[in-house]
Amino acid sequence: MPRGEPRPPSSDPFEHSHLAARELARRTGSDHHDVVVVLGSGLSGAARLLGADGPTLDLSTLPGFPRFTGLGHRAAAWSLPIGPRRVLVTAGRAHLYEGVTEHQSAHALRTAIAGGCHTVVLTCAAGAIRPDLALGSIVAISDHLNLTGRSPLTGVHPGERAGTPFVDLVDAWSPRLRALAGAAAARPGAGGRPEGQAPLPEGVYAQLPGPHFETPAEIRMLRTLGADLVGMSAATEAIAARHLGAEVLGLAVVTNAAAGVGPGHVSSDQIVDVAAESAPTLAALVRALLESLGD
Repeated sequence: MPRGEPRPPSSDPFEHSHLAARELARRTGSDHHDVVVVLGSGLSGAARLLGADGPTLDLSTLPGFPRFTGLGHRAAAWSLPIGPRRVLVTAGRAHLYEGVTEHQSAHALRTAIAGGCHTVVLTCAAGAIRPDLALGSIVAISDHLNLTGRSPLTGVHPGERAGTPFVDLVDAWSPRLRALAGAAAARPGAGGRPEGQAPLPEGVYAQLPGPHFETPAEIRMLRTLGADLVGMSAATEAIAARHLGAEVLGLAVVTNAAAGVGPGHVSSDQIVDVAAESAPTLAALVRALLESLGD
Protein backbone atom coordinates (compact mmCIF):
# COMPACT_ATOMS: atom_id res chain seq x y z
CA MET A 1 0.00 0.00 0.00
CA PRO A 2 1.48 3.41 -0.97
CA ARG A 3 2.55 5.56 1.97
CA GLY A 4 -0.04 8.11 3.00
CA GLU A 5 -3.09 6.19 1.79
CA PRO A 6 -5.65 5.45 4.52
CA ARG A 7 -5.76 1.88 5.75
CA PRO A 8 -8.93 0.13 4.59
CA PRO A 9 -11.32 -0.83 7.42
CA SER A 10 -10.82 -4.33 8.78
CA SER A 11 -13.55 -6.93 8.32
CA ASP A 12 -12.20 -8.92 11.29
CA PRO A 13 -14.88 -8.83 14.01
CA PHE A 14 -12.31 -9.74 16.66
CA GLU A 15 -10.15 -6.76 15.74
CA HIS A 16 -13.27 -4.60 16.08
CA SER A 17 -13.88 -5.97 19.56
CA HIS A 18 -10.32 -5.20 20.67
CA LEU A 19 -10.62 -1.66 19.33
CA ALA A 20 -13.91 -1.25 21.20
CA ALA A 21 -12.38 -2.71 24.39
CA ARG A 22 -9.59 -0.16 24.31
CA GLU A 23 -12.11 2.65 23.93
CA LEU A 24 -14.27 1.13 26.69
CA ALA A 25 -11.27 1.18 29.03
CA ARG A 26 -10.55 4.80 28.17
CA ARG A 27 -14.15 5.91 28.72
CA THR A 28 -14.68 4.01 31.97
CA GLY A 29 -11.24 4.66 33.42
CA SER A 30 -10.88 0.95 34.11
CA ASP A 31 -8.45 -1.04 31.98
CA HIS A 32 -9.87 -4.36 33.16
CA HIS A 33 -13.32 -5.78 33.91
CA ASP A 34 -13.83 -9.21 35.46
CA VAL A 35 -17.52 -9.88 34.78
CA VAL A 36 -20.09 -8.71 32.25
CA VAL A 37 -23.80 -8.77 33.12
CA VAL A 38 -26.18 -8.43 30.16
CA LEU A 39 -29.67 -7.30 31.17
CA GLY A 40 -32.53 -8.56 29.05
CA SER A 41 -35.91 -7.16 27.98
CA GLY A 42 -37.37 -4.90 30.67
CA LEU A 43 -34.62 -5.73 33.15
CA SER A 44 -32.53 -2.55 32.85
CA GLY A 45 -33.85 -1.38 36.23
CA ALA A 46 -31.60 -4.01 37.82
CA ALA A 47 -28.59 -1.85 36.87
CA ARG A 48 -29.55 0.88 39.34
CA LEU A 49 -30.12 -1.72 42.05
CA LEU A 50 -26.63 -3.07 41.35
CA GLY A 51 -25.19 0.41 41.95
CA ALA A 52 -25.37 2.11 38.57
CA ASP A 53 -25.91 5.67 39.75
CA GLY A 54 -22.96 7.22 37.93
CA PRO A 55 -22.38 8.29 34.32
CA THR A 56 -23.86 6.10 31.58
CA LEU A 57 -21.70 4.92 28.71
CA ASP A 58 -23.48 4.96 25.35
CA LEU A 59 -22.36 1.72 23.71
CA SER A 60 -23.53 2.88 20.29
CA THR A 61 -20.65 5.38 20.27
CA LEU A 62 -18.02 2.64 20.61
CA PRO A 63 -16.38 1.09 17.51
CA GLY A 64 -18.43 -1.59 15.80
CA PHE A 65 -21.58 -1.39 17.94
CA PRO A 66 -24.96 -1.54 16.17
CA ARG A 67 -28.03 0.33 17.37
CA PHE A 68 -30.14 -1.44 20.00
CA THR A 69 -33.75 -1.26 18.81
CA GLY A 70 -35.37 -4.11 20.76
CA LEU A 71 -38.25 -3.25 23.10
CA GLY A 72 -36.95 -2.75 26.63
CA HIS A 73 -33.29 -2.58 25.57
CA ARG A 74 -30.85 0.33 25.68
CA ALA A 75 -27.28 0.68 24.39
CA ALA A 76 -26.14 1.79 27.84
CA ALA A 77 -23.46 0.39 30.15
CA TRP A 78 -21.93 1.04 33.56
CA SER A 79 -18.62 0.03 35.13
CA LEU A 80 -19.30 -0.99 38.75
CA PRO A 81 -17.42 -2.48 41.70
CA ILE A 82 -19.43 -5.39 43.11
CA GLY A 83 -17.74 -7.37 45.83
CA PRO A 84 -14.12 -7.94 44.81
CA ARG A 85 -14.93 -7.64 41.09
CA ARG A 86 -15.08 -4.88 38.50
CA VAL A 87 -18.33 -5.52 36.63
CA LEU A 88 -19.54 -4.22 33.28
CA VAL A 89 -23.35 -4.04 33.22
CA THR A 90 -25.22 -3.48 29.95
CA ALA A 91 -28.86 -2.39 29.76
CA GLY A 92 -29.64 -4.46 26.69
CA ARG A 93 -28.39 -6.33 23.68
CA ALA A 94 -28.66 -6.42 19.89
CA HIS A 95 -30.88 -9.24 18.62
CA LEU A 96 -30.67 -11.10 15.34
CA TYR A 97 -34.26 -10.05 14.58
CA GLU A 98 -33.14 -6.41 14.44
CA GLY A 99 -31.42 -7.16 11.15
CA VAL A 100 -27.88 -7.23 12.53
CA THR A 101 -25.33 -9.84 11.53
CA GLU A 102 -24.30 -12.72 13.76
CA HIS A 103 -21.03 -10.90 14.47
CA GLN A 104 -22.78 -7.63 15.35
CA SER A 105 -25.05 -9.45 17.80
CA ALA A 106 -21.98 -10.94 19.50
CA HIS A 107 -19.91 -7.74 19.42
CA ALA A 108 -20.81 -6.50 22.92
CA LEU A 109 -19.80 -9.78 24.51
CA ARG A 110 -16.60 -10.03 22.48
CA THR A 111 -15.73 -6.47 23.52
CA ALA A 112 -16.31 -7.28 27.19
CA ILE A 113 -14.21 -10.45 26.96
CA ALA A 114 -11.44 -8.57 25.15
CA GLY A 115 -11.56 -6.17 28.11
CA GLY A 116 -10.92 -8.97 30.60
CA CYS A 117 -14.36 -10.41 31.36
CA HIS A 118 -13.94 -14.15 31.77
CA THR A 119 -17.28 -14.51 33.54
CA VAL A 120 -20.45 -13.77 31.57
CA VAL A 121 -23.91 -13.47 33.15
CA LEU A 122 -26.64 -13.45 30.49
CA THR A 123 -30.13 -12.49 31.64
CA CYS A 124 -33.21 -12.58 29.48
CA ALA A 125 -36.99 -12.58 29.48
CA ALA A 126 -38.44 -15.96 28.55
CA GLY A 127 -41.73 -17.71 27.98
CA ALA A 128 -42.40 -20.76 30.13
CA ILE A 129 -43.08 -24.00 28.30
CA ARG A 130 -42.92 -26.01 31.51
CA PRO A 131 -46.13 -25.24 33.43
CA ASP A 132 -44.54 -25.33 36.91
CA LEU A 133 -42.41 -22.25 36.13
CA ALA A 134 -44.35 -19.35 37.62
CA LEU A 135 -44.42 -15.80 36.30
CA GLY A 136 -41.65 -13.72 37.80
CA SER A 137 -39.49 -16.70 38.70
CA ILE A 138 -35.83 -16.88 37.75
CA VAL A 139 -34.53 -20.01 36.05
CA ALA A 140 -30.89 -20.96 35.54
CA ILE A 141 -30.30 -22.08 31.95
CA SER A 142 -28.81 -25.58 32.00
CA ASP A 143 -28.66 -26.18 28.25
CA HIS A 144 -30.03 -24.70 25.04
CA LEU A 145 -31.50 -25.36 21.62
CA ASN A 146 -30.22 -22.89 19.05
CA LEU A 147 -33.04 -22.93 16.50
CA THR A 148 -32.12 -19.67 14.78
CA GLY A 149 -30.25 -21.40 11.98
CA ARG A 150 -27.40 -18.95 12.62
CA SER A 151 -24.12 -18.99 14.53
CA PRO A 152 -21.78 -16.20 15.69
CA LEU A 153 -18.93 -18.43 14.52
CA THR A 154 -19.94 -18.36 10.86
CA GLY A 155 -16.92 -17.37 8.82
CA VAL A 156 -14.41 -17.95 11.63
CA HIS A 157 -11.66 -20.15 10.25
CA PRO A 158 -9.40 -22.57 12.14
CA GLY A 159 -5.92 -21.20 12.71
CA GLU A 160 -6.96 -17.56 12.95
CA ARG A 161 -6.12 -15.66 16.14
CA ALA A 162 -9.69 -16.14 17.36
CA GLY A 163 -9.17 -19.90 17.55
CA THR A 164 -11.14 -22.79 16.17
CA PRO A 165 -14.88 -22.34 15.52
CA PHE A 166 -15.47 -26.01 16.38
CA VAL A 167 -16.30 -25.29 20.01
CA ASP A 168 -17.29 -27.96 22.53
CA LEU A 169 -20.63 -26.92 24.06
CA VAL A 170 -21.11 -29.84 26.47
CA ASP A 171 -20.83 -27.41 29.41
CA ALA A 172 -21.87 -24.27 27.56
CA TRP A 173 -23.75 -23.14 30.69
CA SER A 174 -21.27 -23.46 33.52
CA PRO A 175 -22.20 -26.09 36.13
CA ARG A 176 -19.93 -24.28 38.60
CA LEU A 177 -21.69 -20.94 38.18
CA ARG A 178 -25.12 -22.62 38.31
CA ALA A 179 -24.18 -24.22 41.62
CA LEU A 180 -22.95 -20.88 43.00
CA ALA A 181 -26.09 -19.14 41.78
CA GLY A 182 -28.28 -21.81 43.37
CA ALA A 183 -26.48 -21.39 46.68
CA ALA A 184 -26.78 -17.60 46.41
CA ALA A 185 -30.51 -17.85 45.68
CA ALA A 186 -31.04 -19.93 48.83
CA ARG A 187 -29.50 -17.29 51.09
CA PRO A 188 -31.78 -14.96 53.08
CA GLY A 189 -32.18 -11.63 51.31
CA ALA A 190 -31.23 -12.96 47.88
CA GLY A 191 -34.72 -12.26 46.52
CA GLY A 192 -38.13 -13.84 46.82
CA ARG A 193 -39.45 -16.78 44.81
CA PRO A 194 -42.86 -18.29 44.14
CA GLU A 195 -44.14 -20.46 46.98
CA GLY A 196 -43.16 -24.11 46.68
CA GLN A 197 -40.56 -23.50 43.97
CA ALA A 198 -36.89 -24.39 44.32
CA PRO A 199 -34.56 -21.48 45.10
CA LEU A 200 -33.23 -21.56 41.54
CA PRO A 201 -34.86 -24.04 39.17
CA GLU A 202 -33.00 -25.02 36.01
CA GLY A 203 -34.27 -25.48 32.48
CA VAL A 204 -33.41 -25.87 28.81
CA TYR A 205 -33.74 -22.65 26.81
CA ALA A 206 -34.77 -22.63 23.13
CA GLN A 207 -33.76 -19.62 21.06
CA LEU A 208 -35.88 -18.84 18.00
CA PRO A 209 -35.10 -15.97 15.63
CA GLY A 210 -38.25 -13.88 16.26
CA PRO A 211 -39.37 -11.13 16.33
CA HIS A 212 -42.81 -12.76 16.17
CA PHE A 213 -43.89 -14.99 19.03
CA GLU A 214 -44.38 -18.72 18.60
CA THR A 215 -47.54 -20.57 17.67
CA PRO A 216 -49.06 -23.17 20.01
CA ALA A 217 -47.95 -25.86 17.56
CA GLU A 218 -44.38 -24.59 17.68
CA ILE A 219 -44.48 -24.64 21.48
CA ARG A 220 -45.70 -28.25 21.41
CA MET A 221 -42.77 -29.04 19.12
CA LEU A 222 -40.33 -27.33 21.50
CA ARG A 223 -41.74 -29.28 24.45
CA THR A 224 -41.19 -32.50 22.51
CA LEU A 225 -37.61 -31.43 21.83
CA GLY A 226 -37.01 -30.94 25.55
CA ALA A 227 -37.27 -27.17 25.93
CA ASP A 228 -38.53 -25.62 29.16
CA LEU A 229 -38.18 -21.96 28.12
CA VAL A 230 -38.29 -20.00 24.88
CA GLY A 231 -36.83 -16.66 23.85
CA MET A 232 -34.95 -14.73 21.17
CA SER A 233 -31.44 -14.31 22.61
CA ALA A 234 -28.88 -15.88 24.96
CA ALA A 235 -28.05 -19.14 23.14
CA THR A 236 -26.08 -17.55 20.31
CA GLU A 237 -24.41 -15.23 22.83
CA ALA A 238 -23.35 -18.20 24.93
CA ILE A 239 -21.77 -19.77 21.85
CA ALA A 240 -19.77 -16.59 21.18
CA ALA A 241 -18.64 -16.39 24.81
CA ARG A 242 -17.61 -20.04 25.04
CA HIS A 243 -15.65 -19.69 21.80
CA LEU A 244 -13.47 -17.14 23.59
CA GLY A 245 -13.12 -19.26 26.73
CA ALA A 246 -15.45 -17.33 29.02
CA GLU A 247 -17.55 -19.07 31.67
CA VAL A 248 -21.27 -18.46 31.15
CA LEU A 249 -24.27 -18.29 33.46
CA GLY A 250 -27.78 -17.78 32.08
CA LEU A 251 -30.62 -16.40 34.22
CA ALA A 252 -34.01 -16.37 32.48
CA VAL A 253 -36.87 -14.40 34.03
CA VAL A 254 -40.21 -16.04 33.29
CA THR A 255 -42.35 -13.21 31.93
CA ASN A 256 -45.19 -15.15 30.29
CA ALA A 257 -46.62 -18.55 29.62
CA ALA A 258 -45.67 -19.68 26.13
CA ALA A 259 -48.40 -19.86 23.49
CA GLY A 260 -50.94 -22.53 24.34
CA VAL A 261 -49.46 -23.23 27.77
CA GLY A 262 -51.66 -20.74 29.58
CA PRO A 263 -54.85 -18.85 28.78
CA GLY A 264 -54.79 -15.70 26.70
CA HIS A 265 -52.27 -14.27 24.28
CA VAL A 266 -48.60 -13.32 24.49
CA SER A 267 -48.03 -9.57 24.79
CA SER A 268 -44.75 -7.68 24.48
CA ASP A 269 -46.06 -5.07 26.93
CA GLN A 270 -46.77 -7.78 29.50
CA ILE A 271 -43.30 -9.23 29.04
CA VAL A 272 -41.61 -5.89 29.71
CA ASP A 273 -43.89 -5.13 32.68
CA VAL A 274 -43.33 -8.50 34.39
CA ALA A 275 -39.58 -8.24 33.75
CA ALA A 276 -39.47 -4.77 35.33
CA GLU A 277 -41.30 -6.07 38.40
CA SER A 278 -38.77 -8.90 38.65
CA ALA A 279 -35.71 -6.64 38.35
CA PRO A 280 -35.19 -6.26 42.15
CA THR A 281 -35.21 -10.05 42.63
CA LEU A 282 -32.79 -10.50 39.75
CA ALA A 283 -30.48 -7.75 41.03
CA ALA A 284 -30.40 -9.29 44.52
CA LEU A 285 -29.50 -12.68 43.08
CA VAL A 286 -26.81 -11.30 40.77
CA ARG A 287 -25.26 -9.28 43.60
CA ALA A 288 -25.24 -12.30 45.94
CA LEU A 289 -23.66 -14.42 43.19
CA LEU A 290 -20.95 -11.88 42.33
CA GLU A 291 -20.07 -11.38 45.97
CA SER A 292 -19.71 -15.15 46.35
CA LEU A 293 -17.17 -15.31 43.52
CA GLY A 294 -14.61 -13.90 45.92
CA ASP A 295 -15.18 -16.66 48.47
